[in-house]
Amino acid sequence: MVRIRLENVVASTSLGDQLDLHSIALGLDGAEYEPEQFPGLIYRLKEPKTAVLLFRSGKVVCTGAKSLREVELSIAAVSGQIKKGGQKIHPHPKIEVQNIVASSDLEAEINLNAIAVTLGLDRVEYEPEQFPGLVCRIDEPKVVILLFGSGKLVCTGARKPSDVEVAVTNITKELRGASLLR
Repeated sequence: MVRIRLENVVASTSLGDQLDLHSIALGLDGAEYEPEQFPGLIYRLKEPKTAVLLFRSGKVVCTGAKSLREVELSIAAVSGQIKKGGQKIHPHPKIEVQNIVASSDLEAEINLNAIAVTLGLDRVEYEPEQFPGLVCRIDEPKVVILLFGSGKLVCTGARKPSDVEVAVTNITKELRGASLLR
């Protein structure tokens, strides 16, 4: 079984209909709020190591998490601090994963030229002068896998960890079936 490591889980939610970012910025130690630079408030947590972006509309984006649990902990921590500051927020915000980025290693060097020819130009993009990896689009689950000659890969676009596992397992089987991977 190939080992998969979640690198970044990006998720969003809504804490309410409107947030007063100015007062939140005053109440959250270390919050970055410069509306002329960026319309949201940026709050970086040390534990778990994530960044939470808050917008006036009540929308929230959490990035940098290594798991859904870390997303939940980050949003709960920020929600609690905002509530302490006197703002009304939804008690149980529904968190929706937007993107999961994961990495893995096929543990063997691979020939990207041979893979590009075998998998077909309708599924892959490979321009080594532009980017050292081969971009492979997978329809089920709908993800993109970046393959590198070293055998390392990055999977992006997944919405659940199981999608990453399925995609990595399928691409591994496909490469083995075409004798492109030992």
